[in-house]
Amino acid sequence: MSKYLVTGAAGFIGRSIAAALLARGESVRGVDSFITGKRSNLVGLEAMEFVEGDLADPAVCARVCEGVEVVYHEAALASVPRSVADPVGTNVNCVDATLNVLVAARAAGVRRVVYAGSSSAYGDTPTLPKREDMLPRPISPYAVAKLAGEHYMGAFTRVYGLETVVLRYFNVFGPYQDPTSHYSGVLAIFCRKMLAGEQPTIYGDGEQSRDFTFIENVVHANLLAGSAPAEKVAGQMMNLATGMRITLNETFAILCDLTGYSGRPAYVPERAGDIRDSLADIGLARELLGYTPVVDFREGLRRTVEWYRAGGGS
Repeated sequence: MSKYLVTGAAGFIGRSIAAALLARGESVRGVDSFITGKRSNLVGLEAMEFVEGDLADPAVCARVCEGVEVVYHEAALASVPRSVADPVGTNVNCVDATLNVLVAARAAGVRRVVYAGSSSAYGDTPTLPKREDMLPRPISPYAVAKLAGEHYMGAFTRVYGLETVVLRYFNVFGPYQDPTSHYSGVLAIFCRKMLAGEQPTIYGDGEQSRDFTFIENVVHANLLAGSAPAEKVAGQMMNLATGMRITLNETFAILCDLTGYSGRPAYVPERAGDIRDSLADIGLARELLGYTPVVDFREGLRRTVEWYRAGGGS
């Protein structure tokens, strides 16, 4: 019997959470449809029970939730540009799949579901830092879909008593993030291109800023969220980030130093649905989970570059 279920286990964040649980000696089940997940990400996770299946299918959800105590729901089509191109596909793989997971979790007697929320729910409001009590203003189909998932989480706690915890991720990066797709995270794409001596592209003027969050911080917070007292966290949503921001131009300069790239970026018009600035207030996660970042941005970027330099993600 697997105590933990990780959805999206062949994806960047899901794979990292599963690996941490296995390293701790836990019994883990993973599920992935490989729409965006990679089979190569399962290397090193052989101790995990793995199910290939689509969470848009309620029968798959029922199967993978059976006997599980805690679900880490990381599966999603995590891309703003992709959602702009295909809003229906994003809705199916984010909203429908999340509701199916919650229904199956409740039926199976799962104790807690920890959900990967998204800072995109805040939209492009100029107020910084972003606080959990701010009115969400999603501006992309992806942001709408992830926010809908948050609301379903809260409703299942209030109505059915299922413990849910929402962690609103801010621009996660690190090893195992796919650098090959047009929809990949900006740092993954930058690392791949700059290590290969290719010119990276910056959408807009490069002065947009992000609260980039290294993957180890995300894993750390998820493990805390899975075990925190229910009276403190059930039904709660909180930001997961570092509480610091940096512009893409500044990030590019650091990556030049780390990769040895000596060129300049190509600046092109900004993309629809992208937000200008992002910065999190992480006080609530500190209060409820005891969370503080364990790896700072530059060190996380150094580890990421070294992983790609060693052939990771190729």
